Amino acid sequence: MIAVIDYGVGNLYSLSSSLSFLGIENTVTADKNKINDASAVILPGVGAFSDAYAKLQAGGLIPVLESQVKAGKPLLGICLGMQMLFSKSLEYGEHKGLGYISGTVAPISPDLKQQVKVPHMGWNSLCFKKPSSLYKYVNDGEYVYFVHSFYAKECEESVIATAVYGGTELTASVERDNVFGTQYHPEKSGATGLKILRAFCELK
Repeated sequence: MIAVIDYGVGNLYSLSSSLSFLGIENTVTADKNKINDASAVILPGVGAFSDAYAKLQAGGLIPVLESQVKAGKPLLGICLGMQMLFSKSLEYGEHKGLGYISGTVAPISPDLKQQVKVPHMGWNSLCFKKPSSLYKYVNDGEYVYFVHSFYAKECEESVIATAVYGGTELTASVERDNVFGTQYHPEKSGATGLKILRAFCELK
């Protein structure tokens, strides 16, 4: 059973539908017992960093996530869910993150080498930086779908894939022990995204 964390933020049901399409049992939940009983946990998210973090806090879910990570259970953060895994965010001020991965979430615009639209929205190819079980069914260069205006930086040791936008290499996904993150949306990334979700759900 995969627990998709429900804290009022994110594409919860499109993600759940993707998992169901793969034949993977899942539940969209904020229930501590169901999260504890799950084999893996997914933290989705869209919107503003500070608001999402506050909702996690208000729901009493931060200690629950902490216990899952400490227990070695696989955790996948998606989009804003990935950004919250980091030490801090500079999105409209400075905000503390969950701190599972060292790094800073910062605006894309100042780091772009070419003039392109922000948010970064659309399909980009993945460039693998190091082997990861998350990509065991996916080849380097396959395309996934992004929608974001901020990205993770100062986290080179955890980066497993990047994507180039505006001439700049942006963090596409990260891994640290049992904690994984994808800046892109696997549930919106067609067959490639489904293969990534399948690989995550097979982690032990």
